Amino acid sequence: MSALRIHRLRSVNRVLAPALAALMLGVTGIAHAAQTTSTDWTLDRLMSTLAQHKSGRAAFTETKYLSIATQPVESSGELSFVAPDHLEKNTLKPKPEHLVVDGDMLTVDRNNHKYTLALARYLELGAFIESIRATLTGNRFALEQTYQVALTGSGDDWTLTLTPRDSQMRKTVSSITLEGTRDLLRSVAIQQAGGDHSLMQLRPLSASASASSSGSASN
Repeated sequence: MSALRIHRLRSVNRVLAPALAALMLGVTGIAHAAQTTSTDWTLDRLMSTLAQHKSGRAAFTETKYLSIATQPVESSGELSFVAPDHLEKNTLKPKPEHLVVDGDMLTVDRNNHKYTLALARYLELGAFIESIRATLTGNRFALEQTYQVALTGSGDDWTLTLTPRDSQMRKTVSSITLEGTRDLLRSVAIQQAGGDHSLMQLRPLSASASASSSGSASN
């Protein structure tokens, strides 16, 4: 593998992993009024609850802590998902950037340059995305093929920790920690293998709010 290809893969993983991790558990949800004890809140129940959403949108605020930067890097924008396999991350600040995963292709639009990657050529990234799709469809078996999955807490306050099983994938992502309330995801923390890490906080958007924010950004 050429040095340019390795650099591109690492760059794609760095910017895409937090967004896809967020999308993997659904970006919108409504907390249920019914109370559930911690013993009732199992991984199967979480997967089933999150898989009910076939689409969703959320505003995000992301803070990245990078070894090459003296200060944390902050960005904000919108995430969206449409079943079965369409994922988007639209960064509005500080610089526009648009990432789209559609089927088996990833398209990156940045600095007036657009390029498309076939996921089949990037096995670690492809496995990462497939695990996202497995979660969105409530496929626990497929998820656990890629990650060691640990769930703690209750329906009102749960934490899901994902640790890649594959040694090559662990060279990019050490762990992903997601926190939420029932079918509402609140935050996603990504720990990179090299020590870099990020925290993404999410706020659900209604369809009307999303359309309004998109319109404002284009003006």
